[in-house]
Amino acid sequence: MDTANTLLLICGLLLVVSILAGVISNRLGAPILLTFLVIGMLAGTDGIIGLNFDDPDIAFIIGSMALVIILFDGGMRTNPQRFRVALWPAISLATVGVAITCTLVASAAVFWFGLPWPAALLIGAILSSTDAAAVFGIFQSQGLQIKERVGATLEIESGSNDPMAVILTLTMTAAVASGEFNQWYWLVADVFWQLIGGLFFGWLGGRLFIVAGRKLPLSFSFFPLLAVASAILAFAVTAKLGASGFLAVYLMGFLIGNARLPQLVHILHVQDGLAWLAQISMFLILGLLVTPSYLVAYLPVALGIAFALIFIARPIAVVISLLPFSFPWREQIFISWVGLRGAVPIILALFPWLSGVDQQELYFDIAFVVVMVSLLIQGWTIAPMARWLNLEVPKRPEPQQRMPLSSVPSKEALEVWLYKIDKDSPACDHTWSELKLTAPATFVGLIRDGEWLQPETKPTVEEGDNLLVTATLRDIDEVSRILASGGRGLKINEQGFFGDFSLRGDLTFTEVSSVYPLGQVDDAILGKTLKDYFTQKFHRRVVIGDTAQVGDVVLTVREVNEQGEVQSLGIKAKE
Repeated sequence: MDTANTLLLICGLLLVVSILAGVISNRLGAPILLTFLVIGMLAGTDGIIGLNFDDPDIAFIIGSMALVIILFDGGMRTNPQRFRVALWPAISLATVGVAITCTLVASAAVFWFGLPWPAALLIGAILSSTDAAAVFGIFQSQGLQIKERVGATLEIESGSNDPMAVILTLTMTAAVASGEFNQWYWLVADVFWQLIGGLFFGWLGGRLFIVAGRKLPLSFSFFPLLAVASAILAFAVTAKLGASGFLAVYLMGFLIGNARLPQLVHILHVQDGLAWLAQISMFLILGLLVTPSYLVAYLPVALGIAFALIFIARPIAVVISLLPFSFPWREQIFISWVGLRGAVPIILALFPWLSGVDQQELYFDIAFVVVMVSLLIQGWTIAPMARWLNLEVPKRPEPQQRMPLSSVPSKEALEVWLYKIDKDSPACDHTWSELKLTAPATFVGLIRDGEWLQPETKPTVEEGDNLLVTATLRDIDEVSRILASGGRGLKINEQGFFGDFSLRGDLTFTEVSSVYPLGQVDDAILGKTLKDYFTQKFHRRVVIGDTAQVGDVVLTVREVNEQGEVQSLGIKAKE
């Protein structure tokens, strides 16, 4: 009993310290995942508490379950528009990019440090994939919003490149353990089954849960639990059949997150907490598993491999993988820099340990040091790098609180949204009737100084008010565009990013030139609409954030419909 109480005390203390330290590190701009990792090390064998934890099996189980929750959460928060604009670049990075990274890292290990090719290829395979927990965690903790195609490419890549890395790691682990490589066509067949099987079981799991969400008479309190239990079950079944469980849960989350279930808000609220708990637990347990004093033996090799990975292998892999997709050089630099390594390489490094290969500590210690270096160098500089490369865009406007009307029998999910009004909100200093919303929404009233001002009083919206509105879930973007804040506290705001005013996409350049000086513009362009100009300029789907210089102005896409047609743009003078 006393041992159990002591264990609970230590677990509770580590979680509390991690959360409080995370708040401090976030204010300092430090990667919050690095903080969890360091606290685990401080609590470990060479640390302050001196906990002796050396069980890779438990660490592997906890790490795998945590990754399931993180990928499931990431899939639910992925908008289908992101798949439309970034699926194929992300797949190229997740397959071709992983293979190139593995090869280049292995080459560096062989030619710089004299490691044998099997061991070097195993190290390359372990370090070849970016980490979803690191990418999602840093984007969320730093509140970073970047151009849609770039952000979508990074998120989909990090959520889908684990299968390739797992396959390569298992193959190389077997080769190192047995001293011989399997025939190449078995490797290709395995890759094919991992991907196809993962996609199939993810789709099946997602569809079954959506049917259950619409048919089962369960309390709304149970659906978040059913969701995470279903994700773990889908992962286990898929992995048991030899396919990619990680890919399955990511796709399953994507389908559920975009099914407009009335229970979705409840699920996302719970998942948010579970995802953070999973990240904290995973990085704490991996920090506990490492013995810092042992890292010194392989430190020169690990630092050399980290340098090769960050500054040579990842950039080359990105350039080659994105060749068919016409990414500008600024975007390629950023994608190269956000090749974050996190918990996944450390968990993959447990495969050789669990398989009992020679020098098993070599792989784990190198992976751990490389992850630390990646989080320190890349994780700490993601936001400054995005701003330096002019890739940051204003955050998507959203309500401060969302309250689903779960029990209302409606064909579409109804919610009540609360918007905190400040001077940057377009609704400020207007009555509800003056707002001219294009989406159907019902004004519920204002909360001012704790008092409820009802719609019948026709109050004028003032700074500091809390505005309540009821609408369907599909109209949240349109309503938020009018009611949410324009960006107080952001590094940039819409006016600074998009220009002084907006333009409709169906205007011609001749019409624009009558009210805004464009300078020297070719006659062939003047007759075109802004929408047609952007459609013809890019040999791909136009996305929000795309820019074009015409004469003396810069036009920036602000809104795109589902067909990829430009609906509105911002205009500002060329710098």
